[in-house]
Amino acid sequence: MTRTIIKGGLVVTAAEEMHADVLVEDGTIAALAASDSSCARGWTAEHTIDATGKYVVPGGVDAHTHFELPFGGTSSSDTFETGTRAAAWGGTTTIVDFAVQTRGQALREGLDTWHAKAEGRCAIDYAFHMILSDVNEGSLKEMDHLVAEGCTSFKLFMAYPGVFYSDDGQILRAMQRAADNGGLIMMHAENGIAIDVLVEQALAAGKTDPRHHGEVRRALLEAEATHRAIQLARVAGSPLYVVHVSAQEAVAELARARHAGLPVFGETCPQYLFLSTDNLAEPGFEGAKYVCSTPLRPREHQAALWRGLRTDDLQVVSTDHCPFCFAGQKELGRGDFSKIPNGLPGVENRMDLLHQAVVDGHISRRRWIEIACAAPARMFGLAPRKGTIAPGSDADVVVYDPHARQTLSAATHHMNVDYSAYEGKEITGQVETVLCRGVTVIDRRRFTGRAGHGHYLPRSTCQYLT
Repeated sequence: MTRTIIKGGLVVTAAEEMHADVLVEDGTIAALAASDSSCARGWTAEHTIDATGKYVVPGGVDAHTHFELPFGGTSSSDTFETGTRAAAWGGTTTIVDFAVQTRGQALREGLDTWHAKAEGRCAIDYAFHMILSDVNEGSLKEMDHLVAEGCTSFKLFMAYPGVFYSDDGQILRAMQRAADNGGLIMMHAENGIAIDVLVEQALAAGKTDPRHHGEVRRALLEAEATHRAIQLARVAGSPLYVVHVSAQEAVAELARARHAGLPVFGETCPQYLFLSTDNLAEPGFEGAKYVCSTPLRPREHQAALWRGLRTDDLQVVSTDHCPFCFAGQKELGRGDFSKIPNGLPGVENRMDLLHQAVVDGHISRRRWIEIACAAPARMFGLAPRKGTIAPGSDADVVVYDPHARQTLSAATHHMNVDYSAYEGKEITGQVETVLCRGVTVIDRRRFTGRAGHGHYLPRSTCQYLT
């Protein structure tokens, strides 16, 4: 039996804060006890981690990543090895990536392809959602089998006609199936048909710069699609999770649905909380670094996103980590913004940026852990194994220094991409030590993990619905 004691820290979970020691046995949390208690003083272990003056928090759960994703004539630049290593550096110990069904392919083929990419390469634990890009009788039946074996969430797109797009009839059918089998439908909510018209018109008018990417993907078209997705889910009797919410009008649609008691949930991402259309408009071609979909919005949208996170109209902050290097990848769109690969790097920065939000007064410490750890674990069937520090849970633990100062930069990050979306941003707080199932993968700012430590995680259905 291998034992580790984490001593003297402030343990912060979504439910409580307490000065406690944490006892880890064979990869799980065995016990917590007040640091000055006779119980904690009686513990013995092979390893002791001094967390005095630090926070002891659960490992982060990033429920939206895209490693090795083919898109726009290229592929996202982080592999499962480099991406999960970077996630560990940022205090994330579980990721949920998206396996892709290409058109004409069975769901099983797509899922097997992603298993082959990830197996033996991940430094932290991982799971998969399934992207449904070809809704037909065969794929609808396969949804049942995937739910039964632990792939319990399915993403559909109202955007990207000709690539991932599903029409309203296909979406309704998938939602009806999920209502029967317990799966959760995740929706990229943008009116892609209308957006393509605006793209065509912008290019014809000579508007080719990156900033026009944000201008054509109108906030109203995100809100319209969000509203439509909610109504389709109501018809189907299905829960709905809307990914990467960026616009205040879309938040309003989610809030209205939730206040009516509907099982509707929303996610936003750090880029929408900390970046804006000002970045898309950076001179030269620099704005290409910030092209993602949904797009960055004007700064005035950020207040609604923070408010939604405080009021639980938005439940989760994930990254939508989908990095493309500026050189050779983002540059594919010089002279035509529609050819810039959509996506930003961020899997390493999420926990730190959200701690900065605590420092800035946007959210509380416990809410930080709720939206970054506990809520995504419950939403995607990983709780109570993940997302908390409690007896019986996996020993995914982060010792976090709330006073450390750092400057985010491509020169020091570990993601496999040649720029940082937050270059030069000074923040307070930094991950110091990370355990994944009791094994130290970051030891006082030194990587001690390995490819292959991460386990694949079959998931239960959404625990918000039980």
